[in-house]
Amino acid sequence: MPSDARHSAPAPERPFEEPWQAQAFAMAVHLSETGLFTWTEWTETFGTVLSMARTAGRPVDGAAYWEHWVTALEMLLAARGEADKPALEALKEAWADAYRTTPHGTPVRLGAS
Repeated sequence: MPSDARHSAPAPERPFEEPWQAQAFAMAVHLSETGLFTWTEWTETFGTVLSMARTAGRPVDGAAYWEHWVTALEMLLAARGEADKPALEALKEAWADAYRTTPHGTPVRLGAS
């Protein structure tokens, strides 16, 4: 094997760019496996979210894909009475406040501000 042959192979594709994306994926799989919703319900809800985003002219790929994934999870959790929209919105805002007030390089912690 030529010395540069090992360097010419393409790098394996990473399915997740950020840890939260893997966590969101795992959460959907887990909640489906535990019976909170069926995978068919999941795919229909996620498809609806993607369709709404396209109609609104928003991107549906890259990081936006995973944001839509979380939106679909939120919709299913609210539909099942597992979480309510005001509580989810308050939690999102608390996280946004936490990352805005956390010094660079420091782990973001909820309630750190």
